[in-house]
Amino acid sequence: MATILKDDRFSRTGISEAEWKVRVDLAAFYRLSALYGWDDFIYTHISARVPGPDHHFLINPFGLMFDEITASSLVKVDLDGNVIGESDYGINYAGYVIHSAIHGARDDAHYIAHFHSADGMAVSAHAEGLLPLNQRALALIPRLSYHNYEGVALNLDERERLVADLGDTKVMLLRNHGTLALGSSPGEAWSGIYQLESACIAQVRSLSVGRDNVLIAPEEAQAEVKRQMSRERQPVEGRRTHYDLVWEAALRKASRQAAGYDA
Repeated sequence: MATILKDDRFSRTGISEAEWKVRVDLAAFYRLSALYGWDDFIYTHISARVPGPDHHFLINPFGLMFDEITASSLVKVDLDGNVIGESDYGINYAGYVIHSAIHGARDDAHYIAHFHSADGMAVSAHAEGLLPLNQRALALIPRLSYHNYEGVALNLDERERLVADLGDTKVMLLRNHGTLALGSSPGEAWSGIYQLESACIAQVRSLSVGRDNVLIAPEEAQAEVKRQMSRERQPVEGRRTHYDLVWEAALRKASRQAAGYDA
């Protein structure tokens, strides 16, 4: 069972209701990612923008594992990397570099997930990138971007190139590094990283039989999926969106299997 932190170091004091909701969603995102095996000990990161004009965002305290994260333990930082409020933990600087770049450049980047999963790293290092081997990959490929590896993300000047490579996409493979997805809601970001990680897993398994023995989807089918995915889904007033349904289901799973994230 996941650890529930009930330490006096973590407090809800002074946190608005709007920020608390974001904290609970982000903590659930961490717990769910651990359940799916996308955590990397105390490394990698998921962040969320704090509501309000200050451009602050929340990220994991460096030293806690994903299945230990709670809403109150998340660290709030500004775009310059300064910790806002009190915390016994700092943050991972590489995580700050990546997440501050995107939060600072993209108004729609309310949630950002970046992982070092084994299969995500494997596909990020594949010369051909994500291949059109299955329906999930076909849906992602037209809206997938790539960023070349420059070493551990410790150099602030990499942020400009990362944002340029990301463009207006919401899913990315960081070459020789891992996966990334963003969204304007937790459901959109979760859906993006789930689809990308799942496509990477499927590709690694498919290529285990050798590159010459896999079936690439027909070009006509690839084009048709691209057309299908490009059709805008207009939200219907009063009805939950696809991403709303995704996140509601994800939260139910987190509550069943990783209770305590909302502490």
